[in-house]
Amino acid sequence: MSATEKAIVEVRDLSKVFEDVRAVDGVDFVVYQGELFGFLGPNGAGKTTTINMLTGLARPTHGSIRISGIDCSRNPKAAQRLTGIVPDESNLYPELSGYENLCFCAALYGIRKAERQNRAKDLLKMFGLSDAATRKFGTYSKGMKRKLTIAAGIIHRPKILFLDEPTTGIDVASARQIRRLISELHREGTTIFLTTHYIEEAERLCDRIAFIVQGRIVHVSKVEDLLQPIKDKHLMQFSFEGDERDLSDQLQQIFPEILFQKSPGNVIRAESDGRIAVGPLVRFFEEMGVEITEARRMRPSLEDVFVKITGIEADLMKREKERRNQKS
Repeated sequence: MSATEKAIVEVRDLSKVFEDVRAVDGVDFVVYQGELFGFLGPNGAGKTTTINMLTGLARPTHGSIRISGIDCSRNPKAAQRLTGIVPDESNLYPELSGYENLCFCAALYGIRKAERQNRAKDLLKMFGLSDAATRKFGTYSKGMKRKLTIAAGIIHRPKILFLDEPTTGIDVASARQIRRLISELHREGTTIFLTTHYIEEAERLCDRIAFIVQGRIVHVSKVEDLLQPIKDKHLMQFSFEGDERDLSDQLQQIFPEILFQKSPGNVIRAESDGRIAVGPLVRFFEEMGVEITEARRMRPSLEDVFVKITGIEADLMKREKERRNQKS
C-alpha cells in the first residue's frame, strides 16, 4: 500500500498478559482502507487474542488501537459501530430463525424495522440461505451457521470486518463458498482483517499478511512481494515407502547446485534456481535401496516463505488444521 492510502486500523505496541503468560507481545501494524489483511500463524500464536482486543472483547495490557481515527480505549462504543465481528465460534441464537437473528442484530445497531427486514432478506439471498430463512439457527449445518454469522457481521455495513478463522471446522464445499463470499465482500470495498492458520487460504485471499509467532509479529508484507524471491525457483518433492533415513546431506554433496531438505513423513524436498533433472536423483535413491512412491514438481508457494521466515514447519500447521476440524 502506498503512503497516500488511508489507514483504517492503527496498532502500536499492543500487548496482552494473562497472569505470567504474554499472549501478545508489543505488536505494531496498520490496515489500510479497502484491503484484505491477513494475520497468519499457528494455534496459540496470539491471533484470537489480538482480534479480541481490536474488537473490544478484551482490554489491552499495554499499547494503543485506533479505528478510523478513533481511540478505542477512550471511545470504544464509537469504534465498535464501525466494525463487524465474526468470531471463530458463532454468537447467534439457536432458538431464532436465520431471518430473526439478522433482524435482531440489525436492531442492536439502531437500524429501522423496514430497512433491517429488507437488509436481512438481501443478505440471506446473497449468502444462499433464503430457503432456510425461517428455520431455527440451531438446525443449520456448520457451513450454514458460519455463513449466517458472517451475514450478521455485515448487517450494519461496517467499515471493517474482522473474521477469526472463518473456515475452520467446516466441510470443503462450505469453506470454498465462504472464501468466495469473502472475496466478493473485498471486491465490493469492505476492509477485512482475517486471522487464519491455513497458509493456502492466506495466499489465495489476502493483499498483505502479517506472520505472528508466540505473540510477536515477525514479518509484514504484500503477498506478491513475499512470493517474488521464490517465483522462479524450481521445486521437487520425493516421497518414500517406509524409509526414515535423512539422505539430504549425501544428496547435497553429490548435487551441490540443489538445496535438499528432509521433511516429516518420509519426504525430501529439492529446490534449485534451474530446472531439476529427475533421472540422476532417481538413480541415487535406487542405489541407496530407497523405494520412491511419488516424485512431483511443485509450484513455489507462501508455505515455503512462511517456513523460511518463521522456522515453523508447514506440516505442523496442517496437523493443527486437522485437529481443529476433528474437534468441530
